[in-house]
Amino acid sequence: MNAGARAIGVDIGGTKILAGVVDQNGTIIASSRRDTPADDPSKTLSAIADAIRELTVEHAVAGIGLGAAGFVDEKRSTVMFAPNLAWRDEQLRSSLEGRLGLPVVVENDANAAAWAEARFGAARGESHAVVLTIGTGIGGGIVLDGKLLRGRYGIAAEVGHLNVVPDGRRCGCGLQGCWEQYGSGRALVQEAQEQAAVSPAMAVELLKLADGRAESITGEMVTHAAKVGDVAALQCFDELGRWLGRGIAQLAAILDPGVFVLAGGVCAAGELLLAPIEATFRKHLTGRGHRPTAEVRIAELGPEAGLVGAADLAHHR
Repeated sequence: MNAGARAIGVDIGGTKILAGVVDQNGTIIASSRRDTPADDPSKTLSAIADAIRELTVEHAVAGIGLGAAGFVDEKRSTVMFAPNLAWRDEQLRSSLEGRLGLPVVVENDANAAAWAEARFGAARGESHAVVLTIGTGIGGGIVLDGKLLRGRYGIAAEVGHLNVVPDGRRCGCGLQGCWEQYGSGRALVQEAQEQAAVSPAMAVELLKLADGRAESITGEMVTHAAKVGDVAALQCFDELGRWLGRGIAQLAAILDPGVFVLAGGVCAAGELLLAPIEATFRKHLTGRGHRPTAEVRIAELGPEAGLVGAADLAHHR
């Protein structure tokens, strides 16, 4: 296979850098990993370059795609702001092209993951898709008419910061009442901890998993407890699903996609999460009963979606 059929995708997170050689079918051929020195932009850049060089020793590639958690400019070259890294107006493309001698494309990590799911995952074959990553917050990527929606300045699809409760819970973005404060994995854990503290009789399995300490409950514990019928855990998923369903209905009114894809660790709960989401989505969908209703699916590509999507965007640069 020639170099033009392969690219390197890099998923840059606050704790790890994962790079991989990806073919045109979205298959990862080889990978390398580095820890992220998140408080030092220069060292982070060096770690990225080092992970890429390790792969290019044995694999010829045509380009590099970077998926970064932050605001990427419309030229897909500069990370203007990254909340979990020390990057401020970091010119990633020119810096890495100078070091590596290969063309580089920079993309927001949620956009890269959305592109991967649209090309190779749960939304393949669908030209209009919204991918939501339910983690600490809510990340979003939007594909319309087969193209990523990036916006005029490159920072579209920050859907986690839709205002759903005026003057509500304070968000890390500096505003109050953002969707991710109610519909994220963090919100699920907070709700479970509160329920277990206030009503321990309803959270028997949750507290058993957390050694009796409500403050030690994690998202994985909530999922496990819900699967074995813990009342509090099931209520937490119902609450999370209702918040997500309301937000999805709003996005459907604006974007009218054919499918919503849900990614992130919380989605391991499967039908326990899908059922309340779908019920609330249909309840709040404008014109319900008189219009097609988008499907809601669980993502297929897992934590490597960002890497695969970034590489494929390098193929399509």
